[in-house]
Amino acid sequence: YDHQYYEKGLSFNQDYNREKQVIKDHAQPVIQITGGYIKLTFAHAAKGKITFTRPSNNLLDKVFQLDSGSGTEVDIPVGSMTRGQWRLVFDWISNKKSYLYQKEVFIK
Repeated sequence: YDHQYYEKGLSFNQDYNREKQVIKDHAQPVIQITGGYIKLTFAHAAKGKITFTRPSNNLLDKVFQLDSGSGTEVDIPVGSMTRGQWRLVFDWISNKKSYLYQKEVFIK
């Protein structure tokens, strides 16, 4: 018996709704990896965080704060990060709406 069952269910529903909001609003960030940076372009000004998770070693996971200010672009330095497969988890607010988006990338 899981004592956290109810809380986990509520969290799952909230995450699911935020993921659906990304699709509904066509708000997927555009991701470009160039010259030691990941350039993220959002549909509107964004504020939140991005979590880089490494499937093969969770000790390498990193969290970066996102704040595009009044613009729509954010650059994240990745030059010192381990090369290979990463899962990016975006958690942000834009135009008073909450979004959650996940994407697999390969850093060379």
